[in-house]
Amino acid sequence: MLPDERTIPSGEHPVRAEEDLLAARHAVRAAAVAAGFTIVDQTKIVTAASELVRNAYIHGGGGTLTVGPVRDRAGRVGLRLRVRDEGPGIADVEQAMTDGFSTGAGLGHGLGGTRRLVDDFTLDTAPGRGTTVTVVRWKP
Repeated sequence: MLPDERTIPSGEHPVRAEEDLLAARHAVRAAAVAAGFTIVDQTKIVTAASELVRNAYIHGGGGTLTVGPVRDRAGRVGLRLRVRDEGPGIADVEQAMTDGFSTGAGLGHGLGGTRRLVDDFTLDTAPGRGTTVTVVRWKP
């Protein structure tokens, strides 16, 4: 049975302080559970969310996570995450998507790794106008 999108928690979550990172992960986990995702798929979407909100917090000076259900034309249910910041933007997207590249102390798997954890990945950024990443993980 397909879940009713109205029963999947959705909403906007601020990413302004360290504790917001944990709250964002909990919100995504709750939505994934309500959508009926397996534990593996829950882990993948929560890990993707964690990477994106951490990037928004550290590199973008904070931002917003929006979580919500989505359904495609075939009736498949998924979760859409949109993480937006108003930071400096990403000067070289190709380089930022390359494994091993990092502007901080991390391992450099954030954006490229996130793209591999989800089914749909869209990055909208430009220097001086911030970054918005939208991802969707579909329920198998």
